[in-house]
Amino acid sequence: MTSSTARSGTSASTAGISTGHAISPDSGRHWSDPGAWPVADGIHRIPLPLPMDGLKAINVYVVATDDGLTLIDGGWAIPEARELLDTSLRSIGSGFGDIRRFLVTHVHRDHYTMARQLGTEHGIPVALGADERPALDTLLNAGELTENPFSRVLVSAGALELAEQWDQVGGDLPDPALWAHPDQWLDGDQEIRVGTRTLDAVHTPGHTPGHFVFADRAAELLFAGDHVLPTITPSIGFTFPPVPQPLGDFMASLTKVRALPDLRILPAHGPVAPSSHARVDELLAFHESRLTQSLAGLAAGPVTAYDVAGTLGWTRHERAFDTLDVTNQGMASMETKAHLELLVARGQATREETPAGVLFAAVGRG
Repeated sequence: MTSSTARSGTSASTAGISTGHAISPDSGRHWSDPGAWPVADGIHRIPLPLPMDGLKAINVYVVATDDGLTLIDGGWAIPEARELLDTSLRSIGSGFGDIRRFLVTHVHRDHYTMARQLGTEHGIPVALGADERPALDTLLNAGELTENPFSRVLVSAGALELAEQWDQVGGDLPDPALWAHPDQWLDGDQEIRVGTRTLDAVHTPGHTPGHFVFADRAAELLFAGDHVLPTITPSIGFTFPPVPQPLGDFMASLTKVRALPDLRILPAHGPVAPSSHARVDELLAFHESRLTQSLAGLAAGPVTAYDVAGTLGWTRHERAFDTLDVTNQGMASMETKAHLELLVARGQATREETPAGVLFAAVGRG
């Protein structure tokens, strides 16, 4: 699990499994090293910095056409990232004025806010998944919130003390200019023309409800956002408003992407990777293993997701739950709850709403 903040709109990931290393084949250097790295004919990868200690950078992809540039994701609207994006575009003979469109994979601020900022300043259309609207509406009305939007999820996970601590985390209200609605809502799977390319925009809910990936079948490329990451597993259950089955949605979306041709992965975080099929298989196997571990954690049931999270190892180093900081303990509790809710949906566990959180028990127990 990587460190993150509990504030609205943060993207975060849990490092459940790791394959390969951090050297990207397009650059021969660490994937987060600055530059405009050519990944395919007419496509460059530009890593932009993130102000967090877990994820080093986000990859923004620049697709050149005869009419200008389409950018897939935009980065986090911080001065350092904006300056580096400008410098990197200039290194390939372009600039902000050449951008014709942003296709944003999902609403988290390291993907959306720079796109929205530059879109507003330069009149560049921004496209985003339609199911991200509830999260954006929450952010745009943040002044009306009386608690951290994740507090209720933490309470339902049985993490009452963590909910109180998350509520005490301060922070400025979201800047409406950075969270304004997109110019285009992507609603359902569709084809998008980008110059001479045809991208399949594929709705892949799970990490967030409105997540999209973009597949260029002809070039055998998958702009994967946070859906298929090569070295870490995307966070599940860390979204608002909460949805009933985030893990079920995620695994169904993985199966959907597995049905596409085997594509080279162009991820939002991490190096370019060779096989979407291989990585999807690994991610599905990881979560099946995690479901088995979570079911075993119900042996003493009825228990809360917080209780079960305390029995599991976290990060690729299998760190004990009590060694995590408050933020990551909360994220671990929410992710564990997502696994337990899927066990309920599969008929392997039961759930009971109580003031102390949802109590889960294995079928035949409790």
